[in-house]
Amino acid sequence: MPQADTALQAAPPPDPAGAALAPIDSAAEPVQIIVGSGGQADTLVGPDTTSVLMEALAEAKKSATAEAFAGLVAPVAEWLHRVTGLTAQIATDLIWSALVVVVLWALRALVLFVVNRRVADVRTRYQWRKSSAYAAVFIGALVFLRIWLGALGSVGTFLGLLSAGLAIALKDPLVNLAGWLFIVWKKPFAPGDRITIRLLTGDVIDQRVFQFTLLEVGTGSGAWQSTGRIIHVPNGWVFTDAVVNFTRGFSYLWNEVAVTIPFESNWRAAKQILLEIAHEHAAALTEDAERRLRRAAQEYFIFYTKLTPTVYTTVKEYGITLTMRYLVEPRRVRGSEQAIWEAILDAFAARDDIEFAYPTRRVYAFKEDAKPGLIRGAPPSADGADTPPPIPTALPRASDLPSDE
Repeated sequence: MPQADTALQAAPPPDPAGAALAPIDSAAEPVQIIVGSGGQADTLVGPDTTSVLMEALAEAKKSATAEAFAGLVAPVAEWLHRVTGLTAQIATDLIWSALVVVVLWALRALVLFVVNRRVADVRTRYQWRKSSAYAAVFIGALVFLRIWLGALGSVGTFLGLLSAGLAIALKDPLVNLAGWLFIVWKKPFAPGDRITIRLLTGDVIDQRVFQFTLLEVGTGSGAWQSTGRIIHVPNGWVFTDAVVNFTRGFSYLWNEVAVTIPFESNWRAAKQILLEIAHEHAAALTEDAERRLRRAAQEYFIFYTKLTPTVYTTVKEYGITLTMRYLVEPRRVRGSEQAIWEAILDAFAARDDIEFAYPTRRVYAFKEDAKPGLIRGAPPSADGADTPPPIPTALPRASDLPSDE
């Protein structure tokens, strides 16, 4: 079949006499390309013609691809229209929506596959899973709005009417959604932190749009260990309740171990033993605690004058209480207490002048068990310092008392 000459741009035909062509000026108008039946150009190409041709070819390929893809969607939309009775437009929108879901799911699965192969840290994998899910939902929502609402100019009106109805009907879910935005933005806690909210203590193991999840930690018996129970907490609680974070900021807890000994025990030796045990088990944390305290002080008004372990002395009705105070990581409270108590038991067992006290009731003869200086009629000491005053034989009469006047 004969092929006609094709002109890509309108221009006068070449000189039929075959005269020599003049040099092309780069500032002049682009030169026409005339493709003949032999497939060869009859004229030269101007400087801007190549870029114009490449753009034209790219647009042509893009249009051809879109038309081909639309050609595949049209038969399916027609079949769905006949089977379900939906309008052709709705059927087409449903197919495009399904394709968007499939594409976003495939892209997210591909990203997670690459992350799981290259990243071994559990926290990083979790963050990628949550971030990719949020990104897929956000992009999908924009695309769905474009598909189902047409022009973007009507999105504002639609969202305004929708938000007015949702604010009345879905108050609590909207508060939880706002709580999720607050948690993501301000970060009062993050997965892996140990927190307390409304008397619920646990490790944060998941964050979602309407709730976050805690792995409960038992505090009633002082164990501070996981109970195995999972607690789902609404995000809206962060607006109405205090959140205690044991992990953020300073990252250490002041823990106390109280030991009570009888009054007869050598309390000074006992206090020295407890102080040595505290330094043995907690002094290594002091240097790291100081570094973390300096970092925390840049964000919070936190300051301590003393971070080393210490022992305080108090008196109770049945003995002397020595309280050991030391720094410990939140998840190692029970283990540290066990090590310290075992060291205390071994140290006190090796001493004859120290024992543990417990609530007791004593009955004793005052003259036999009391200090000599407290007993009237006891022989005076050499210096006479502990001689009690004489006991009056008779009470004074009222007339012998001094007058106020």
